[in-house]
Parts: sequence; structure tokens; C-alpha cells
Amino acid sequence: MLVAGGGIGGLTAALCLAQQGFDVHVFEQVAAFSEVGAGIQLSPNCTRVLHDLGLESALLRHAFVPEGVEMRDWKSGRVLFRNPLGETALRTFGFPVYHVHRADLIAVLVEAARAEPRITLDADARVTSVAQVADSVTVQAGGVRHGGALLVGADGIHSATRAAMFGADAPTFTGCIAWRGLVPADRLPTGLVRPMATAWWGPGKHFVHYYLRRGELVNCVCIVEKDGWEIESWTERGEPGELKRDFAGWHDDLQRLLEAMDPDSCFKWALFDRPPMPRWSDRRVTLLGDACHPTLPFLAQGAAMAIEDGAVLARCLARGADVPTSLARYESLRHDRTASIQAGSRRNKTLFHLSGARARIRNLVAGPLQRRVIRGLFGYDALAAAS
Repeated sequence: MLVAGGGIGGLTAALCLAQQGFDVHVFEQVAAFSEVGAGIQLSPNCTRVLHDLGLESALLRHAFVPEGVEMRDWKSGRVLFRNPLGETALRTFGFPVYHVHRADLIAVLVEAARAEPRITLDADARVTSVAQVADSVTVQAGGVRHGGALLVGADGIHSATRAAMFGADAPTFTGCIAWRGLVPADRLPTGLVRPMATAWWGPGKHFVHYYLRRGELVNCVCIVEKDGWEIESWTERGEPGELKRDFAGWHDDLQRLLEAMDPDSCFKWALFDRPPMPRWSDRRVTLLGDACHPTLPFLAQGAAMAIEDGAVLARCLARGADVPTSLARYESLRHDRTASIQAGSRRNKTLFHLSGARARIRNLVAGPLQRRVIRGLFGYDALAAAS
């Protein structure tokens, strides 16, 4: 089995495939298996998969386990509603919520992959061409041709595999810019950041923060409706002064966070939306994660969907049907689930940024609504879906 992309989705898929007895070759386009992003929220629907891969203890060495999630008013700081996580999530769903630095999660996955004799990792090996015949698929990666029974395109939002098989996509700019940055916790007054995921909702903007690395860092993600900058890249540097201006007048707690932010960790990227693909498999090639269903960050489910994909794909292939039939089943099991997450993320963009009377009505109903959404998200069992 060939996997294009050595990020969260590609490495998880490789581990799930190896777990089912397949040999896997992973090709990563950059020179090292690493991650330049910041924080990520891992909910029970995907920690179920990671624990099944034997990664619980490794994750706990790096993760922060939040006590809950809360929404607060942008100006007053009033808590609009709060939902418990921590032990409550563990009792309810059987698996925990983790807040993890993306680089730490990649390190955990790479360590597990290197310990698995069925997995081969190749860095600096971008997949540049794909060709299929009746019973195999070949790729050109890092200047070398490789063959296998299947190619999984897990090469992200700018997927070369998707472009090769289905043509270039046509994303739509959402009108939103996303900022991210890290704050060393020891720069902050005790108690300023609560031990939970906190989202501050305001007119045309919202601000999310939560702990990483067992409480050593605070991850900040800040979304602003603004035009004039449309670069879709995780690695584009941002100017801290512009970020501060974007949130001028917001609560004093957020001003303290922005003042303490490490300027070298400040990045920004334009958020683009893509409709669900009508199909993402073709004979012996399929897509996974952001390559086929990139998700706006308003449900914190992008990585979780890729992790779920890997588990379902591996179990579909393990059932013993031919590859095209297995891929068709994988796609049918994942299409509606991922499309609904894309749609929910899109709705939240509007919900989070309301103002005036509409915001007041939202605040009255959002708590029960979010609890129902959480049940639908967290209760999904990818391990059973393809059994």
C-alpha cells in the first residue's frame, strides 16, 4: 500500500493499515516528518482510534486533558454556557479529550510508525505522478518509481493526488482570516486561562484558547472577518501588531494573552471553503482527510475526520474484497459523515460571529444545541463503522 503524505492523516492511515496486516510505504514531500502548526483538539471519536493503535501512554506524555469547554462574551467575559469534558467525557464516550501540540502528535505517530516493521517512511519524496493499470498503481516520488496495490492521497488541502486524479479544485474564500499563536503559560497570571477550551464570541470575530503540553503553553486561534489577504498557508508569518489591532476593545484577559504571545509563533492564513466532493476514489486510488473533505476550523474536527478515515479505510480493505470494491465501501461510509462535519463547521462560522438581538437569542439556545452536537461528534465509532 502506498500513502502520499506523512501528516496526521497519512501516518494514522499507515498505522491502521499495518495493524490490519498490510505493508505500507509513506511518502512525505518535505525533508523531515514534522509539523509547523500549533495546537489541536482530539475528541473521543478520534482518541478511540489512537488508543486502539496503542498510543495512549505516548499521548499522555504530551497532552493536556481539559476539564470542559466554555463560551464567553467578547466584551464582558460572561460565561454564556459551559459543557464538562475531562472525566465526564471519559465516562460518557469511553475515551478522553486531549489538547496536543501538532508537532507532539506527529512525533508520537512517527515513533510508532518507525517501530512497525510493516511501515516504510520516505521523507523528501513528493509524489509527482500517478499511473494505474488493472491490478496495481505506480507513483513517481522523490525521483524514484514505486508500485503497490493501492494509493492513498493523504497529502492535504493542496493535494497533488487529488489534482492528478480529479483535477484542481475551486475553493471559495470565506471572508475570514485565522490567526494562531502560542503563549508560554509562565508569562501569565495564575488563573487567567482556565483548564478548558474557551471560545470568546463577538461580532464578526471569535477567539479560542486552551492549554498544550500538560499546561506549559496556551494555544490561541483567532478568527476575523476581513478582506484583502487571501493566502491559504499554515506557514505564513503574521504581524502581532495587526493581530492586536484586530482584537482591540476585547476583554482584558485577551489583551494580556496577546501581550504575552511569543511573536515568533504568530501566523495567519486565509480560510477557504470547498464543497463535498461527489467522489474521491478511482479504481486503486483514494483520498483521505483534507485532500478530499477539508473542514473549516469551527468544529475542531479536521484532524479527527482524517483519523477516522484511516481506521475505516483499513477495516474496509481488511474484509478481503478487491481494492475497488473496498474503496467504494470506504467512501460510502465516510461521505455523509464528513459532509455533515463540513456543513456544521460552515454554520458555526455564522453562529459564532452574530451581533445584537441575534446574538442574544443564540446565547439562550446555544448550550443545549452544542450538547447535542457534541453527542453526535464524540459518539461516533470508526472502529465499528466498517466491521
